[in-house]
Amino acid sequence: MKKKPYTFRKLINDIHLWLGLISGIILFLVCLSGTILTFEHEIKDFFSDNIVVEPVGQKETITSLIETLEAKNVGYVTGLKIPDSEQAPYEFTVKKDEKQRRGTTVLVNPYTSKVKSVSETGADAFLLTMFKLHRWLLLDMKIGRPIVGIATIIFLLLSISGIILWFPKKMKWKNFKQGFKIKTKANWKRINHDLHNTLGFYASIIILIMGITGLCWSFEGYREGLGNLIGVKIFDRSNPELSIEKDNQNNIISIDEAVALANEKLDYEGELMVSLPNKKDNYFSFRKYNKSNWSPVTSDRLYLSTSGVVLAVDYFADKPFNEKVASLIRPIHTGEVYGLTSKIIYFLACLIATSLPITGTIIWINKLKSK
Repeated sequence: MKKKPYTFRKLINDIHLWLGLISGIILFLVCLSGTILTFEHEIKDFFSDNIVVEPVGQKETITSLIETLEAKNVGYVTGLKIPDSEQAPYEFTVKKDEKQRRGTTVLVNPYTSKVKSVSETGADAFLLTMFKLHRWLLLDMKIGRPIVGIATIIFLLLSISGIILWFPKKMKWKNFKQGFKIKTKANWKRINHDLHNTLGFYASIIILIMGITGLCWSFEGYREGLGNLIGVKIFDRSNPELSIEKDNQNNIISIDEAVALANEKLDYEGELMVSLPNKKDNYFSFRKYNKSNWSPVTSDRLYLSTSGVVLAVDYFADKPFNEKVASLIRPIHTGEVYGLTSKIIYFLACLIATSLPITGTIIWINKLKSK
């Protein structure tokens, strides 16, 4: 019997098969944890205690609320979040001492000055475990991070090879149609094959996007290379260079005046994040999210001196395209970039990605049995 030639398609099929078998368990764990983390904030909010705010009467000034926190010995305030809803509490970031890296969050009712400390719940601990599983497989960071990175590269190769294998040998429409649907009335083996082939094709673009952006956390060299490619540093959290003159103590404005100036300059409805002056950065820093914007994660930045002089304004809409892309790497990876709509799409894509190692392994076992 004449031996069949080893074709390019057979090569791609073998690469797809063996890479999938080698990385299957790791990819399953990474995708499963990623699926759960898609709605991380929603899960945390559902299980966390909150303050019910009824907008009755006049709001207390921010200065007064800070004095209340200091009087209760909660700590000194480093920043706060002013929500875009009248029914939501203010969120203050407080520290007991300067050694604390991030501080803790305290909720305050702006109408009654009622204070509630945010305590960790079981959901927080569970999601932290999912985060460590997703990023480091619950291993030491130095060991787990490159393993996840290599698995992500394999997943990218699997996605590309899967797209190639999805195309039929004969480029006819009737052959293409089979790849767009799942034949539910067929036997279970065919259904499993269609689940792998069809769902994998539908999720492939999102999987590629998640893989390309996800590697930014795994390999520093990749992150720098991608930054050089698009012409801007990725994960650049540095503030702009500001020309700050020493302010006269008599001219220093209050936090309420600073917030009023920020809202006057950033004249639209939206959540406002405030960072107070400190020893390192002696100026007010504001980040505002436009409530009516196309994306809930894009924001404008404003910097004010302690005397109320505008030092710099950074409008997201005015940024060059490459800077916009670089600043959105994280929300593009997590699915937050378009809010709930993109989160649902990412959740479904992650769910499909989680199933692919399982359905792919079943296809391989069935082929072994048939041989």
